[in-house]
Order: sequence, then C-alpha cells, then structure tokens
Amino acid sequence: MKKNNFFSHETAVIDKECSIGDNTKIWHFSHIMNESIIGKNCNIGQNVVISPKVIIGNNVKIQNNVSVYTGVKCEDDVFLGPSMVFTNVINPRSAIIRRSEFMETLVKKGASIGANATIICGNSIGKYAFIGAGSVVTKDVLDYALVVGNPAKQIGWISEFGNRLNFNSKAIAICPESNENYMLFENRVKKIEK
Repeated sequence: MKKNNFFSHETAVIDKECSIGDNTKIWHFSHIMNESIIGKNCNIGQNVVISPKVIIGNNVKIQNNVSVYTGVKCEDDVFLGPSMVFTNVINPRSAIIRRSEFMETLVKKGASIGANATIICGNSIGKYAFIGAGSVVTKDVLDYALVVGNPAKQIGWISEFGNRLNFNSKAIAICPESNENYMLFENRVKKIEK
C-alpha cells in the first residue's frame, strides 16, 4: 500500500497494495480492498466497501453504506449518494461463480448519483449527469442529463453546478448559479467555453 497523507478511522480496514491519495478521509467501518486506487481529496463515508481493482478519481465523495464493486471506475469529482447501489453481474446466482463475467461501469467526471439509486452494470454515466434518488439506471446516460425513475428516464438537462437548464429558441441555456452558457445540438449538451 502506498502510504500517503490520508486519514483513516481506527475501525476502517485497508488491505495491502492499495493506493490512497493525499488528504483523503476514510470513515468508520469502511473496507478498502486489494489493488484499489483512490485519488486525492476523497471522502469515503461510513460502512463503504471499495472492492479489488476499483479506480476512484480525485475529489470523489462516497456517502455512507455504498459498495463500489470490481468493474466500477469513478472519474474525478463524482458524488455517490447514501446507500446507492452498483451491480457487477447481469444474472447473479448464489451457486454459480461469475467473477469472470464482471461488467464495467464508468461514472464520468462530475456526475452525481442520488441516494438509493441503482446502477445496473455495463452502463456509463455521462459527465456532470445527475441521477435522481431512487432511480434505476438500465442504460447509458448522456453528459449533463437529468434522469429519474424506475427504469430511469431522462427528464431534462443539468449544469455543472447542478441546476436545471432551460434552453431558449436558439438552443442556448444559462446556468442561473454560474452564468455559464450551454448549447443543445442533436440531443447533446456542451458547455460553451469562453
């Protein structure tokens, strides 16, 4: 295990050969398993499990009671809400070992997943997407998409600051908090860089 300047509560378990970035905090009863990588400035809440070979970027917030299973990768600035769920096998059975069938799930930069949401394996969550609490994601989610429900359906677009975007007749929206401009073109949203 690479020893950096991070905090871990005395009840946390950190297996060998993990990499944990500076200024990361790991709280009560969490378990960081072999060969996982956690970036800088992360906050790992209580009762969190990070399975072997999981990759967590910088500045990721993982709330209480989340298990991040092998096959999941979270890029920088991701938020995982309390008790949200990742799966890693499509058809699990107790008596059948399917470790060779783990599917990958990618959560891209800045995405937020609400409390008690479920992400079915093999899907990607787009940059800055927002998954509403309790949603069940069964397919890929676009960058900046706002999705809710079971199964999750897109109901709009959201800014990098987490505000709903309302596009005008020229397909331009302004985030009410940051004043950043966004453009909608062919069902894709991009931030307009100044």
